[in-house]
Amino acid sequence: MNSVEFETVHWIWDGILYPQLFGLGGIMIAAAIIGLSTGYFGGIGIPCSSPYHWPDLGILYKRRKRPVRVYMDGCFDLMHYGHANALRQAKSLGDVLVVGVASDEEIVANKGPPVLSMEERLILVRGLKWVDEVIVNTPYDINENFLNTLFNEYKIDYIIHGDDPCLLPDGTDAYGLAKRAGRYKQIKRTEGVSSTDIVGRILSSLRAADANMSQNTTAIHQHHNNTDKLQAGKNLPIGPQLSHFLPTSRRIVQFSNGKGPEPGARVVYIDGAFDLFHAGHVEILRSARQLGDFLLVGIYSDQTVSERRGSHPIMHLHERSLSVLGCRYVDEVIIGAPWEVTKDMIATFNISLVVHGTIAENNRRCEFDPYAIARSMGIFQMITSPSNITSTSVESRIIDNYEAYEKRNLKKKESEDRYYAEKKFVTGD
Repeated sequence: MNSVEFETVHWIWDGILYPQLFGLGGIMIAAAIIGLSTGYFGGIGIPCSSPYHWPDLGILYKRRKRPVRVYMDGCFDLMHYGHANALRQAKSLGDVLVVGVASDEEIVANKGPPVLSMEERLILVRGLKWVDEVIVNTPYDINENFLNTLFNEYKIDYIIHGDDPCLLPDGTDAYGLAKRAGRYKQIKRTEGVSSTDIVGRILSSLRAADANMSQNTTAIHQHHNNTDKLQAGKNLPIGPQLSHFLPTSRRIVQFSNGKGPEPGARVVYIDGAFDLFHAGHVEILRSARQLGDFLLVGIYSDQTVSERRGSHPIMHLHERSLSVLGCRYVDEVIIGAPWEVTKDMIATFNISLVVHGTIAENNRRCEFDPYAIARSMGIFQMITSPSNITSTSVESRIIDNYEAYEKRNLKKKESEDRYYAEKKFVTGD
C-alpha cells in the first residue's frame, strides 16, 4: 500500500491497526512527537502514561510499521476466474497476499480426487497477478496448530474466505477458529463458476454425446477404451446446462491492468482459445512475455472455437477472457480475436512479434495459414511450449475417471444448490 500525500491510510503496527497521516504536515508532527518523547527539543521531556498514545493529537504511533499480510487458501483445482477474483478481493484487504494450496491428500479426504496435480495448481496460483507468496501443502481446515503457524511464522494478520460456507466432513466450519480469534474477513463469492460447475459441464458434454449415440454412459465406460470415451466427449455438442455467470464491464476493469504499451515498446501477440485455463497456458504466456515489453493476447470467440476445433469451448468467451486477464504475464487481451492475424490488426496494435506455441489443440484442417501475413512480414516466431498440457488432456482426465468425478459432483452440487437457493446480497467486491 503506497502512501499518498495528505491521504489517511492504515498500517498494522505490531499487530494493531492505526491511522497515520502522511504528507509534509504529518512528517513534521511525527518528528515533533519523536523529539518530544525523547527530550531532544531543548532537553525537555514530556511524561506520558503510554509511550504510544497522544490524546491531544488524536493519533497512535509506534516506531516499527509493516504492511498488512492477509492469507487465503484453497484447492485451486481447475483454476478459473472465480478463484482469480477471490484472490483479487483478498489482496485488496491488505498489502501482501499469502496463498495456501491444499495437498492432494487433503483434497481427496475432503472433496474427492483433484483433476490437476500439485505442480500444475502451483503454477496456476503463482501465475496470478495478485499473489505475493505461496504456502504449499496446507491443511484443508485451519486447525489450532496451523493457525498459530500462520500468525507467528508467516505473520498473517487476517484470514480471508468467501461468503459461501466451507464445511468439514463432520459439519464444522473450516474457519471457525479464525473467526473466534477475531482475525477473519469475508469476501463476496464470484457468481457463475466453480470447479464443481466446470466438471459438471464436461460430464454434461459426455452425457449429451452418449445420448446422441443412443448409448448409456455406463456401457461406454465398461466396454470402450479411454480413447473412445474422449472422442465421445469431444466430437459432439455440449448439452444444455445452467450458467450463473453474468459478465459486466466492471469486472473486466477490475481484472485489467488499465495501461497500454509505452512508446517504442515491443508488443508481442499470441492468440488461442485458452479454454479450461491450465498450467500449460500460464507457461506459454510467460515465455511469450519474455520476448517483449507488452503481451497482447487474442482470445477466440465461442463461434470461432466451434468452427475451427469442431467442438464448443467448455468456458464461454468472457469467462476465458477473465482467466487470461488474471495472469501476471498478460498486459492486454482482445476479446473475440479473429482467427487470422491481419495486416490491419498488426498496424492497429503496433505488433512487433506474433508467436505461437509448438503444443496446441487438434484443429480441423484449415484452408489457409492464419499467420501467413505475419510470416511474410518476418515477424512470426514459433516458440517451444514448456508444457504438453492441453485443454483436451485436462478433459480426458475427468472423462477417464467419470464415476469418481460424478460421485464427487453429486455430493458437492447439493451444497452449491443450497447456496444459490439461500444466498443473500453481500456488500463488497
